[in-house]
Amino acid sequence: MLKIESSEDQEYMKLKGLIKKNLGFNSEQYKDSHFKRRIDVRMRATGSKNFGEYVQYLNAHKDEYQQLMDTLTVNVTNFFRNSETYEVVEKEVLPAIIKSKSTGLRNIRIWSAGCSIGVEAYSIAILLHKILGNNFSRYNIQITGTDIDIDIIKRAEDAMYSEVEMKEVPADIRTKYFDHDGERYHLKAEIKKVAKFRRNDLISGEKLTGFDAIFCRNVTIYFEKQLQERLYMDFYNGLNKDGFFVMGKTETLIGPSKDLFKAFNPRERIYQK
Repeated sequence: MLKIESSEDQEYMKLKGLIKKNLGFNSEQYKDSHFKRRIDVRMRATGSKNFGEYVQYLNAHKDEYQQLMDTLTVNVTNFFRNSETYEVVEKEVLPAIIKSKSTGLRNIRIWSAGCSIGVEAYSIAILLHKILGNNFSRYNIQITGTDIDIDIIKRAEDAMYSEVEMKEVPADIRTKYFDHDGERYHLKAEIKKVAKFRRNDLISGEKLTGFDAIFCRNVTIYFEKQLQERLYMDFYNGLNKDGFFVMGKTETLIGPSKDLFKAFNPRERIYQK
């Protein structure tokens, strides 16, 4: 039986088309429930009673697109979030990567996918410095952070953070790796320089490869199951031999990758190629 779209469905599709055209944000493979919840935040903020009214508001107020983008890509984040995971990364994952580089080229390549304001990428850089100490500069460390939001990437590149974003950072690390101006914490140049940030859409962007570890935590939970399966295979293919994949505590491997990855620490959702 042919399904007849309601006017609300039509307006929702129209809104998704506008978002893709004006923001380059492909919503097709996001879960509708998640996507609608995020849009509803801006609908309430602008007094729009339905999708049709919000489309009209967007057409009349072009600056609303940036507010919408911020809401669609919002990510609650701070340094060393989920400290148990970082403990395993510091004690087991990074030492294994470093050990594998004991001869030949000492290139360490790590990808923070869905990097938001950079705290994950910089947390990893700090842990590498803690482990390597004076040998830190002897390694060619490249941490790549990618996100869909250009403004978020700019914030990551600035590497300035508030008290909230620093709340899980121990006092000794604050002192050693940050300068504090009374309001914000500025990451020191030695750590900042090993991370590079760029815009990349996990859904339709360039496929990245050649990594010793990929961190993609609390990102895929918003995607449809079919896309999750594809992304996990992209991550598998993006890793070097014996490379590590770290996912969010509420996420689960599904599809072909489930049989390809081996569990390294399943409790902390850490897997190995």
